[in-house]
Amino acid sequence: MNLTEKKFNKFALVREMMETPGIVKSFRPESSIPFIPAFKKKKGLFLTGEGSSRLFPAKRAIFANLRKEFLLPVLTEGCTQALEYNLKDFVVFAASNSGQTKEVIRLVEKLKKKKHDAVFGLTANKNTKLEEFAHAAHVLKCGKEDAVAATKSVVEQALFYDSLLRALRGEKMTGLRKAASQMEEVLTAKIDKKIIAMMHDAEMIWFAGRDNGVAAELALKTNEITRKKSGFLEGTFALHGIEEVMNRGDVLIWVDPFEHDRDKFMECIVKGVGVNVIAISDEKTDFPTIVIPKGGDYAEYLQLTAGWNLLVETGISLGIDLDHPVRARKVGNEYVPAAKK
Repeated sequence: MNLTEKKFNKFALVREMMETPGIVKSFRPESSIPFIPAFKKKKGLFLTGEGSSRLFPAKRAIFANLRKEFLLPVLTEGCTQALEYNLKDFVVFAASNSGQTKEVIRLVEKLKKKKHDAVFGLTANKNTKLEEFAHAAHVLKCGKEDAVAATKSVVEQALFYDSLLRALRGEKMTGLRKAASQMEEVLTAKIDKKIIAMMHDAEMIWFAGRDNGVAAELALKTNEITRKKSGFLEGTFALHGIEEVMNRGDVLIWVDPFEHDRDKFMECIVKGVGVNVIAISDEKTDFPTIVIPKGGDYAEYLQLTAGWNLLVETGISLGIDLDHPVRARKVGNEYVPAAKK
């Protein structure tokens, strides 16, 4: 995709996606430092929110944390299930771009009533209920999103959690300028027309890969952008029974394919079922592949934006209004204050 052709630039979704490299480039890692003192009396970090405000930002943070020497537990769950948890020993971050998400406000309100002393908000808007109810909140710099599907805000949320965990480890967050450049390269890359045709014709689009938020977030974006059904198959779950309900002509997008299991995917999924497997990888594979640069610490951000590019191209090939889904809303379940009696 690009901003020079009308078929792309008329959509706020595309414009917001294309703003993302600039947001990465100008991100200030020190923005998370004011929250570090809260960890002195806590034993873990709990990241919550709904939809896109949780999937990629929180799961990528957990993934990155587990690849390093143990620092502290980092967990995530949706806000409603989290109502049942004992979170007193956790620093809690609740993310809501609107700052008005009902499930988020409900959880924050309950924790405050239980005298929890470290409940923070992450939002893209100022003067919201989340900012009012939390002990403190960080307001993103990405600005308002007009498209229903969240994009640039998702990346900035992830960067904030990234910087927070690095600060706790005493690590510097470097390489943002290079990551931004690579992200722009990925967003504007040409995608093979044969791949777009597979996506266009598929009734079901599956995603497979690590549970680091990339594939799960892209599965959600598939619903919002292409209006096609989608599902996320964690790890190698695609090889453990789900193939029974896959159909010839389905697409499975495999993000950063595990080297060990590529032969089995080819045997069982491609040859056995007739599913078109498409890889997003920093190297060519035996499957049709969207090749991206090696992103190092920021590899997941490049994988995500490669998926954005693919979904936008697919949506446009289907003639879809990318900014205005028929049923989905910008704020999925908005908080409404109880009427005063």
